[in-house]
Amino acid sequence: MKKLSKGEKRKISLLIPLFNEEESLPILYRELRETLEVLGIDYEIIFVDDGSTDKSFLVLERIHQEDNNVKVIQLRKNFGKSAAMAAGLAIVRGELIITLDADLQDNPEEIPHFIEKMKEGYDLICGWRVDRFDPFFKRWSSRVFNFTTSFFTNVRLHDFNCGFKAFRSEVAKEIKIYGELHRYIPVFASWRGFKVGELEVRHRPRRFGKSKFGVERFFRGFWDFLTVFFLTKYMRRPLHFFGPVGLLAFLLGLIINLYLSLLWFSGTPIGSRPLLILGVLLMILGIQSISIGLLGEMITSRYHQDESNFPIRRRLDKERNNSPG
Repeated sequence: MKKLSKGEKRKISLLIPLFNEEESLPILYRELRETLEVLGIDYEIIFVDDGSTDKSFLVLERIHQEDNNVKVIQLRKNFGKSAAMAAGLAIVRGELIITLDADLQDNPEEIPHFIEKMKEGYDLICGWRVDRFDPFFKRWSSRVFNFTTSFFTNVRLHDFNCGFKAFRSEVAKEIKIYGELHRYIPVFASWRGFKVGELEVRHRPRRFGKSKFGVERFFRGFWDFLTVFFLTKYMRRPLHFFGPVGLLAFLLGLIINLYLSLLWFSGTPIGSRPLLILGVLLMILGIQSISIGLLGEMITSRYHQDESNFPIRRRLDKERNNSPG
């Protein structure tokens, strides 16, 4: 393990959300300390207890009393990983933020590799668990999720949902995490113009407890994907999404109604035909969809008037005073 030189020392923040991991926490803390002491790097460790019902917080209290570099946040109940991460990100002070899970499946010895990879100019590095020690359904659903997300967002990563990530503090300031959107952090970062990459990491079998993954999270992930897809593709141009859908529905309804009108002029009764109801319904839906898109454009235009809503990497601004004499 390579030790960083004095000139490379910088403050890093380790952010660890957790739920019912009392047995894993002492081992994880010891492994983190060993890795960070070898690096000789200035650090802080932030544990966010997401409403654990076991003795996780008591374990964290003892760790905090022994190490002033450890901070602990306890949420009042289990709000979910995104909420826990948002609570931790609100107090981080490091230039580099590294997140990992508390179940010991993420190996702290990978931290130096993340730091080295960041030197290549990346703003966010996402871990890639090449060989995963998880149940079949979890691995299968993860493959489907990763392929779908990569295809539709054009962010070429293999493992979006890996909890082992490293990103600069600027990334944390630019993105907002809520709901179940923590798994889409690389997508939001890429959308905001940050350079995103990935790093192969070693994945370890779970030693204690059981996975918090359930079938319901798979379905929630689908709605989260729709949210991310819309926010990243059409946030600044909602009419481009609602407009084509509304126009297509309106034209189909118009064609149906014109056809029925020709039948009516030829003497064929159309009042009891279900096709008439479909045609009118499609035209109404089309007008409503276009109207929603126009309202979205008005809101977007108002919201994005301010230049501060756009991410700026650097700004050169030289003011010259041309006052006489």
